[in-house]
Amino acid sequence: MLKNIMLGFFAFVLLTACNAQNNIKPGTKAFGQAVTKENAITYDQLIPKMAAVDSLAVKVSGKVSSVCMKKGCWMTLVPNQPGQPEMRVTFKDYGFFMPKDIVGKNVVLDGFAYIETTPVEVLRHYAEDAGKSKAEIEAIKDPKRELSYEAAGVLIVE
Repeated sequence: MLKNIMLGFFAFVLLTACNAQNNIKPGTKAFGQAVTKENAITYDQLIPKMAAVDSLAVKVSGKVSSVCMKKGCWMTLVPNQPGQPEMRVTFKDYGFFMPKDIVGKNVVLDGFAYIETTPVEVLRHYAEDAGKSKAEIEAIKDPKRELSYEAAGVLIVE
């Protein structure tokens, strides 16, 4: 009898925990810390804000243009305005990864944006992760000053 009560209790706890983790609206997926859409600015709105600062804690929304095809350990966002650079997004403390099939989907990021100079070796590593050809990788000769983002949480909005 006690065994059945304990088994029932553990089943209840397990089901409750699973339901709590999956308490996400249909059509969305969350990774890392909890993120909502409220007060997010678009990636296009972020670009001019970063002209005067080196880093900024900000919630950003945008469209995914590429994802690391090895592990999902980074992704890039593309702006809506043509001629603006993509922004590379990494994940705080390497604590979570993104699905590899989210190219073209909209996301909301919570974390901070920063300006950095990415060394050639790292740019080549990113190109390799993205599945670029050997010629494309070897063509990378100069470091790149760019806008990057470290996300503590990501919400995929489909």
